[in-house]
Amino acid sequence: MTVGIIIAVIVVILIGLFIILYNNLVKARTYTQESWSQINVQLKRRNDLIPNLVSTVQGYASYEKSTLSKVVELRNQLVSVTDNPQASATDRAQTMALSDQLSSQLKSVFALSESYPDLKASAEFTKLMEELTNTENKIAYSRQLYNSSVASYNMKLQTFPSNLVASMTSFKEATYLQVPEEETKTPDVSFKKYEDL
Repeated sequence: MTVGIIIAVIVVILIGLFIILYNNLVKARTYTQESWSQINVQLKRRNDLIPNLVSTVQGYASYEKSTLSKVVELRNQLVSVTDNPQASATDRAQTMALSDQLSSQLKSVFALSESYPDLKASAEFTKLMEELTNTENKIAYSRQLYNSSVASYNMKLQTFPSNLVASMTSFKEATYLQVPEEETKTPDVSFKKYEDL
């Protein structure tokens, strides 16, 4: 009888431990999904600002159609990819690749203001630039948050005893967002043009 009680207590403890570990894995996965949704929120915000930026720049810099066309094209591609709330890891990688390309093109648009003093002086352009810069910063922060959530979640999948629960259930590792390779290269700095001065 005592052995039966001991076995029953051990079974109850194991079931309780399983439930706690399972719930912790669910929470970690949910935080990862929520942090990805924060990236989508910021991407949507940027996508909503871009048409205003393009129309403002078009009014001042009508000769820069190719740059503006590329921005609009990338924005439209990004909108079509981000419409899927249950994006797979491949979709997420594609989303971030398009986002990185769009960020690069937006830098070109911001550089246009140097060539067009009237554009640079435009209050609407300045406001849009500030909003887009803030949004780019929020995207960068959201990417960091996502990678932190992924690290925490993946750690739970790999550590004992939660790895046992994960292997018995449907938990899969999440993938990190990678920094684009061109951003990891050391920039070339040359003082040659200043030597002539």
